[in-house]
Amino acid sequence: MSDGTAASFAEGSAPDQASSTPLHMLDAGAQARLVREGGVTATRLVEASLARIDAVNPAVNAIVRRMDDEALAAAAAADRAVAEGRPLGPLHGVPVTIKINIDQQGHPTDNGTAVYRDLIAPADNPVVANLKRAGAIVVGRTNAPVYSMRWFTDNTLHGPTYNPWHRDLTVGGSSGGAAASVATGMVAIAHGNDIGGSVRFPAMCNGLVGLRPSYGRVPSFNATAKGGGSVAAQLMAVQGPLARTVRDTETAFRVMAVPHVDDPRTRLMVADHPAVPRRAAVVSTAGWPDCHPAVRDAVDRAATALAAAGWAVEEVVPPALDEIHDMWAEICIPDIMTLLAPAIAAAGDENIRVAVDYWQRAWPRELTPGDALAAVARRHGMLRLWQRFFETWPVLVMPVSLEPAFHRLADIRSPEEARRIMRAQGPLMVISVLGLPGLSVPTGLAGFNVEGHDVTMPTGVQLVAAPEREDLCFAAGRDVEAAMPRLGVVDPRPGF
Repeated sequence: MSDGTAASFAEGSAPDQASSTPLHMLDAGAQARLVREGGVTATRLVEASLARIDAVNPAVNAIVRRMDDEALAAAAAADRAVAEGRPLGPLHGVPVTIKINIDQQGHPTDNGTAVYRDLIAPADNPVVANLKRAGAIVVGRTNAPVYSMRWFTDNTLHGPTYNPWHRDLTVGGSSGGAAASVATGMVAIAHGNDIGGSVRFPAMCNGLVGLRPSYGRVPSFNATAKGGGSVAAQLMAVQGPLARTVRDTETAFRVMAVPHVDDPRTRLMVADHPAVPRRAAVVSTAGWPDCHPAVRDAVDRAATALAAAGWAVEEVVPPALDEIHDMWAEICIPDIMTLLAPAIAAAGDENIRVAVDYWQRAWPRELTPGDALAAVARRHGMLRLWQRFFETWPVLVMPVSLEPAFHRLADIRSPEEARRIMRAQGPLMVISVLGLPGLSVPTGLAGFNVEGHDVTMPTGVQLVAAPEREDLCFAAGRDVEAAMPRLGVVDPRPGF
């Protein structure tokens, strides 16, 4: 359809609700169905994606490496598969993006630094291979901070990525490019990864759904990486999707979560989980008294939505929040300073050097490898407490961050601001330490003040469940999503 529209259904609506909806505004489920049923070709979908990239990427700098010819060739192959009646995957013909820290055959895994700009991947990372096997077509690679180590997205190699809702507020990180590519409609699904909130926080900042899967659910292996990765990465890093709907996020997760021999952590998903009561615990100011009013309101609105959908909802504080928050720093900061300090120095990026220095100074004492070992030793005991908690409360509703989106330079302006940010990101860190699934779901827009300026930005909540119970996160997420205004695709907006 040469005009870039489809007589089909917009995000979350039924297929018989026909309208001339621009292809870039459809969710991935609608796009894939159009391809399967002959309503549009994969080539047309990719052309629409590339046209949207032309239109909006210069304003946000989300995609830093395009692959137009490769994507169009893959689309032509996808169209032949349809014409020949071959089996089609759930994302057949759907454009997606991949983050720059993950191997994609024939492209550099540059990690946002010129040191690795020529580090060409010899093969696809398993998560990329799984997406392609499901029929997805990669149209570009998305920006991230150097070594994906900040909640802000910029680097000296590719420059900053801007939040399309407000240019002067953080797009989130480290999967900020991924989030901006979905929020602006360049694609309906993006790949991201998460060790301390790098999927969930950008999702919140951009009005998206983002999943941090349980530890071991989605395979990952970079052939370009030396060694097996840092200790913190091996314990906490996961691959996950960002999308504009819960439905798309669940579909993307299921196609990503196919085990691979190169990642010994991964295992098959359980087909049928035991039934659990529809009970949800809620925590905001009771667990974190310094929770921002806009965040508290988002949690309250999600709790109200669940109650209206038939969930038993009660405010309950889960175990040891502050202790587990501290454990993230006790594991990650010594790990960074022991294993990654030389690479950070070699990267030549002043922002990451300052950010890491301020991270260290945010804690009242110097953290050592001994602290990391002690924290790892305590980790299983903390997870045991939480698993018992989930026996009574199968779903936990909590903030994504204790604050809405920060100024885009906040973490590199002073140690004091860095300390505030590290505190605010506690809800993200707790879930990472425990290896739990966490789903960030948007709750609409909220007005608040940033440095003397009134702004209106997306807010969201985090829905958490026991290990391998992503199904419960999605079930609660659908009920929250149904009660909230749909934010849809956003055109890039100015800053202050």
